[in-house]
Amino acid sequence: MTTHTKHDPGMFSWTDLTTTDQAAAKKFYGALFGWTTTDMPMGEGATYSMCKLGGNDAAGIAPMSDREKRMHVPPHWTCFFTVKDVDATTSKAAAAGAKVLMPAFDVMEAGRMAVLADAAGGVLAIWTPKKHIGAGVTSEPGAITWAEELTRNPDASGKLWTTVFGWKADAMPMPNGTTYTVFKAGDAPSCGMMAMPQQVPNDVPSHWLPYFQVADCDATVKKTTELGGKVVAPPMEAPNVGRFATLADPQGAVFAVLQPKR
Repeated sequence: MTTHTKHDPGMFSWTDLTTTDQAAAKKFYGALFGWTTTDMPMGEGATYSMCKLGGNDAAGIAPMSDREKRMHVPPHWTCFFTVKDVDATTSKAAAAGAKVLMPAFDVMEAGRMAVLADAAGGVLAIWTPKKHIGAGVTSEPGAITWAEELTRNPDASGKLWTTVFGWKADAMPMPNGTTYTVFKAGDAPSCGMMAMPQQVPNDVPSHWLPYFQVADCDATVKKTTELGGKVVAPPMEAPNVGRFATLADPQGAVFAVLQPKR
């Protein structure tokens, strides 16, 4: 088990779900990944469910706000990246062409965050920790292991995020003729990016996708459907990486699972 007491700047460090049915989501992911949850007040009568794996913080689940419901925002997972200074990074991102969807603000005593989007529409969050570092466990069945942007403008998206985070971009040719880019914070791989596959419907926007590690990809896909979720993309092999699939929970939030190649 890989446990953490901190995350270096530029690293994918947390993910949380915004959903229309918090109780159902807790039940679904608890059964799928073995999470337990602790609910914490987040103001206005709402609670934030901290999902734990082996006693370590693994992810979060929050209720959809009334404003988001009025805007018809679908249930979704958000990928968070650690930065030294949220305010400075937000200013840097805006100057580089990012859209600031939520300016920097304090999340009580947990940390400070902002939400950004690139020109193609890919949305992510940045986080400077106070009492909450992000995930206390990664790269373990049931824990986050990777994040990836599927974008309709990989050149623009890649240029923006490398400017914002100082990532090194390592472009790798894929067997199907496309390119997969791995972004590194220093020498450590943080996340990836690829062009939106042609078979994806045009109304699907660019988006960031969290990957959760699993022991058995096919078994997880089967269990997802048994629990009322759906298969967005069936299991397939990524050479030298592992077996992965893209899934959706019963409320429609999309996520991916990865069984690493041993």
